[in-house]
Amino acid sequence: MAPFEKRIYLLAGLAIIGVAIAVAVVLRSGDSAVVTTSAEPVEQVPFTDYVVGTGITETGLGNVSIGTAVPGVVSAIYVRPGDEVGAGAPLFRIDDRDLQARLGVAKANVRLTQAALAKPSHRLDYLTRLQQLDKAAISVEALTNARDDMEAAASAVETASATVRQIEVDIGRSEAHAPIAGRVLQVNVRVGEFAPAGEVAKPLVLIGDDRRMYLRVDIDENDAWRVRPRTQARAFVRGNPQLSIPLRFEYIEPYVTPKTSLTGQSTERTDVRVLQAIYSFERGTLPVYLGQQMDAFIEVPAAPAKAAAGQR
Repeated sequence: MAPFEKRIYLLAGLAIIGVAIAVAVVLRSGDSAVVTTSAEPVEQVPFTDYVVGTGITETGLGNVSIGTAVPGVVSAIYVRPGDEVGAGAPLFRIDDRDLQARLGVAKANVRLTQAALAKPSHRLDYLTRLQQLDKAAISVEALTNARDDMEAAASAVETASATVRQIEVDIGRSEAHAPIAGRVLQVNVRVGEFAPAGEVAKPLVLIGDDRRMYLRVDIDENDAWRVRPRTQARAFVRGNPQLSIPLRFEYIEPYVTPKTSLTGQSTERTDVRVLQAIYSFERGTLPVYLGQQMDAFIEVPAAPAKAAAGQR
């Protein structure tokens, strides 16, 4: 066989192999598209007719991001991740030595303005009494000027006092407190680090109440019509199907959205839209954490085809 013919047969064989691989990939992708939601195997499905959805645990009131209104170096941190805190509990403190120094200067300025107020006040009092004895002894202009000087000095005292109060407020705000009772979820600042004021990429401290957890369940839009409010539901912990807990229905968000919470399984579709149903449960001693995925089985009415078959 000539070398030219060998090359033709070789190219033809490679083309056939490529077509076979392409067909296999298409068939495999077509089969995987049928599976929209995957769940870990459970020992016993809790309901006869059900819909399975993947849920993400979250807090009911949302997590609270704690920042600081007073920028500065962190001098103390009073909590660690996992600590339970009450409303008003101290979380961390900003070094306030600069504010304390400014407060001393401001208080000294108050005493200075108060002393400066004494002279025009005494002069006004003297001129007023003198005018009462003899109206012709003091002109109206002199009395008016004395009154203006006294009011200006009094305004300087008020301004200095307001500066003291402002610095005292900043000193009070240099210590951050928990606005709600809950659990410390994150502490993203260390002693000696500079804490900027305002909005930051990561909250300095993150607090949430995880005593009652909420589960946001994604339900495929193809199954959304089957879900009914206030039906039974049960969630299973991924990795250990023996751990499960009944769910209490809270509400359904009446808007179908693109799926954003992915499970990471190879059979999962990413081009689906989902209906989000919100359930809740008492965490108790269940080893579940905020942001964790759980598999939710939701009881639904029997499908029409199945119901019709049962009536025959």
